[in-house]
Amino acid sequence: MLIRTGFDIAFETDAEVPMMALLNVRPERRPGLRSAEVFETEPRVPVRRYLDTFGNVCSRFVIPPGGIAIRTDFVITDSGEHDPVVPDAPQHPIAELPDDALVYLLGSRYCEVDLLADEAWKIAGHLSVGWQRVQALVDGAHERIEFDYAKADAARTAVSAFEDRFGVCRDFAHLAITLCRAVNIPARYCTGYLGDIGIAPIDAPMDFSAWFEAYVGGRWYAFDARHNRPRIARIAMAYGRDAADAAITTAFGQARLVRFEVHTDEVAEVDLALPPEETALPQKPLVPDVA
Repeated sequence: MLIRTGFDIAFETDAEVPMMALLNVRPERRPGLRSAEVFETEPRVPVRRYLDTFGNVCSRFVIPPGGIAIRTDFVITDSGEHDPVVPDAPQHPIAELPDDALVYLLGSRYCEVDLLADEAWKIAGHLSVGWQRVQALVDGAHERIEFDYAKADAARTAVSAFEDRFGVCRDFAHLAITLCRAVNIPARYCTGYLGDIGIAPIDAPMDFSAWFEAYVGGRWYAFDARHNRPRIARIAMAYGRDAADAAITTAFGQARLVRFEVHTDEVAEVDLALPPEETALPQKPLVPDVA
């Protein structure tokens, strides 16, 4: 299937403000691009790109006094299949985990593992290790929190979401991640595009989405504590320990968000009228080939 997606975001500033952004697809998804993923800014400013610690493509630029608009629009292929469900995927002993999975067992800025350990073992300690435990903890997070877009709070952690009993998609992810880590299952935060594809439209503004992946059965699998069902066409932009590592934008100064629009829609082959990459937009593609 083909997915047309992108964003149009604008900030106002009173002075120059350095910014970094994780606003393009993960390198693993780049082979599926059917049109250039171009990072357009208005006004035009120099943009430098690098791979961060988690393998995300990070863009650095400076917002000029007055503000900036940043946007992209591209088409990418997707298998069209739902998230895989593997009930017999086993949990790995810590000694057998890959080195790079160990960091996803530790507490982090938004995931206070030690404070929710008793709750995690209460929910899943009696279940078979592996997928069954992950799903039980996802169920627990899903049932604990009520989604409320109006109550988004950048300071809310897994513990405060557990206590408040409301939040947005990142809070569902943080709580489920924390519970998984507490029973020694590596879990990493994911953010990206997730449109209302294959489901009835959700009555909420289109936004970037947050979910998580758990390492069981020798690989990372996607889980979604907010929706709590397999979905189609997740397009990952960033992974990290939690939202602090995978923030869409980070401003080093005051930058007021004045426009935020995201689109993610399935399109047919006949709908495509894609210009060559070098002429798609007046700026270079967002991410050159990354080794």
